[in-house]
Amino acid sequence: MSEKSPLRVYVVDDEPLAVTRLTRLLRQTHRVEIVGSTSDPREAVEFLSNQNVDAVFLDIQMPDMTGFELLQKLPKEPAVVFTTAYDRFALDAFEVNSVDYLVKPIEVPRLEKALTKLERLRGTPQEHIRALARELTRKFPERISSRIGERVVFVEISKITHFYAKDKLTYAATASKDYAVDISISELEEKLDPDVFIRIHRATLLNLNYVEELSSWFGGGLVARLKDGKRTELQIARDRVKEVKERLEF
Repeated sequence: MSEKSPLRVYVVDDEPLAVTRLTRLLRQTHRVEIVGSTSDPREAVEFLSNQNVDAVFLDIQMPDMTGFELLQKLPKEPAVVFTTAYDRFALDAFEVNSVDYLVKPIEVPRLEKALTKLERLRGTPQEHIRALARELTRKFPERISSRIGERVVFVEISKITHFYAKDKLTYAATASKDYAVDISISELEEKLDPDVFIRIHRATLLNLNYVEELSSWFGGGLVARLKDGKRTELQIARDRVKEVKERLEF
């Protein structure tokens, strides 16, 4: 199978230093071809009206022309990753053909995630892009509630190593404690970020960020050992092994 060609991207920001920094970060990923950049929105309109690109990294708040106004002047909307220091523009950004939304200063992990989304969308028919963009940019919960007697405790999703079902209850496991939560494993799989959590067993949902090592298990399965201070071991079902390997890129 031939290797995919790099994404052809164009960068627009009214601050020349911001253009320079973003193009440098993009080149360092080795996943894109920078076909052009500018700090002049009018120049961007002229270029994008006559050239095909895979995506535009576009600043929203520019003095002469906002990013939204720029898009309205184009004969067709390209896939867009908005960049701005003002996250109050997020809702407006999602109403147009936005694949992602990056708040400055842009960090490499978030940039890599945006590129992954762009790669998923490349070649998608135009009429389907808006629906997919909304799906890819939807907000995921940052915490989950657990009732303990008369109290309700809120647990940060980022601190949860895995969820597991036991005795008809679901638990959120952290390095220090397990919390009972009123939601099933299947429902959690639908609600949580699929780039972070993966179903490894009918009763277990794993946070990939906590995987320390994998080892072979009977019948073609695997065991994941977690970096949670307890070196918790979780069995990965045989029919889930391929996806886990792909997600962990080995």
